[in-house]
Amino acid sequence: MTAATAQSTAQHDIDSPESLARRRHGQSVLSRIDGHAGEAVIDSLADISPALGHHVAAFAFGDIYDRPGLDPRSRQLVTLGALTALGGCEPQLKVHIGAALNVGISREEITEALLHAAVYCGFPRALNATTAAREVFADRDRDDDSNSNDSDSDSNGTR
Repeated sequence: MTAATAQSTAQHDIDSPESLARRRHGQSVLSRIDGHAGEAVIDSLADISPALGHHVAAFAFGDIYDRPGLDPRSRQLVTLGALTALGGCEPQLKVHIGAALNVGISREEITEALLHAAVYCGFPRALNATTAAREVFADRDRDDDSNSNDSDSDSNGTR
C-alpha cells in the first residue's frame, strides 16, 4: 500500500478512533441544539449512508457548528437564511427552525428572518420557508398542549 493509498483509506475510515471521537463530539453538539430531531436525521441514514450521517455529526456539528466566533442563535439565523435561499431543503429547514426555537430565537424573529431572506432569494423560497415554519410552530403547539394535558392529569392524581 502506498502512502497516498494509506492516507486515503484513513481519511474515509469513519470508524477510526479519531473519527469516532469527532462523531461523538458532533452528536453531543447536535443533541444540545436540535434535540431528538437531529438524532433522528443521523439515525435515518444508518441503513443507507452511515458515512453521510458521520460527516453531518462530525464535520457539520463537531468541527464547524461548535467553533467560537458565533453564538448558537447567530448560527441558526445564518442556517435559516442559507436553507431558505437554497430552496428544496424544507425537511432540513424544519429541523433548523426547531433548533432555532431551542436556542431561544422567537417565532417572530424566525418569521422576520424568513421575510428578510425574500429580498435576496425571492418570494417563492421565502413562502416555502414560512410554510415550513408554520408547520414547526403548529407541531410545537400540539406538543405543548399534549404536555400541558399530561401535567393537568398528573396534578389531579389521575392519568
